[in-house]
Amino acid sequence: MGVRIKSPPANSVAPSFDGSLAWRRIVGPVDGFIQAAVERLSGQISEFEPEIREYITYAIAAQGKHLRPALVSLSGMASGAVNDGHISAAAIVEMVHLATLVHDDVMDDAQLRRSRPTLAARWDSHLAVLVGDCLFAHALKLAAQFPTPEVCRAVAAATNTVCSGEILQDRNAGNFGLSRQEYFRVIGMKTGELFALSADLGGLLAEAPPAQRAALRDYGMALGTAYQIYDDCLDLFGVEGEAGKTLGSDLAKGKATLPVLLMMEEGTESERSSLLAWLRSWAPHDLPRLRDLLDRRQILPRASSVVSGFLDHARAALEELPRSESRSSLRELTDFLAAQMAALGDPPKVPAA
Repeated sequence: MGVRIKSPPANSVAPSFDGSLAWRRIVGPVDGFIQAAVERLSGQISEFEPEIREYITYAIAAQGKHLRPALVSLSGMASGAVNDGHISAAAIVEMVHLATLVHDDVMDDAQLRRSRPTLAARWDSHLAVLVGDCLFAHALKLAAQFPTPEVCRAVAAATNTVCSGEILQDRNAGNFGLSRQEYFRVIGMKTGELFALSADLGGLLAEAPPAQRAALRDYGMALGTAYQIYDDCLDLFGVEGEAGKTLGSDLAKGKATLPVLLMMEEGTESERSSLLAWLRSWAPHDLPRLRDLLDRRQILPRASSVVSGFLDHARAALEELPRSESRSSLRELTDFLAAQMAALGDPPKVPAA
């Protein structure tokens, strides 16, 4: 029997993605589920030692779009009925995600996340690493409480994959000769994997047939990979102040993103030499010149085509699921991401006089 979830009060603050009405339309039907998952996650703070609850609270407060909990819910509804186990699973996946953010901020020496000091900046990196470890461990503890060990195995395997992807990305810092396939492999591990886990757990806990579970996982991996490519493009083609991060920050950290790899493939020897010179001693004032170079080679349209390929793959995977409103919502997620990608090529909006 599916669990009945109350919707939040009309005046409550609901999750949003870039303030988009399109996003609200997609996740509106699962607002109640997301609120329940957030409350369950927050309820875990008391399970930690009293002396460290302040740090755990600070880390958990870094929640953003709640995209992964939404995927757990929509995938469950698209393949069966949502139950209380889905809420716990959503809280677990979000906790793993938050742990990765804490560790990412340490590795990147990031000072701000969502307009406030990172945990490492507010306290120190040593403490932040240990807080991230505590979050990982507690997520696995929660996963082990399910009647079936399959949930814990899936969460543990995904956590291993995400951390391995981060290691590979760190090892490849400054390697702008990375192959496109290796890039896809790394972002699939570090980002796509938690999307895939979210969709898979939704199907698993709804007792979906194996073929539907496989399709949901395939969908999540393709969507998550496309999402990371979009984020990498946002770093170069976004508008400062609207992107939610300092533009060019990935290049400053030596990350080989798809626009750079495409430029290395498509550029002349002279263009590649100029590109490498900028990347090896990156300074923010180089961004306009880099953009001009990327524009001349039509790099953004090429990257958009790659994103479209992954989104088409995600849509095709959904054909294995029965037709339903939730399946339509999962498809709308791909359309929304496509629209976000397309918006990168639009000129900045000029306020009315």
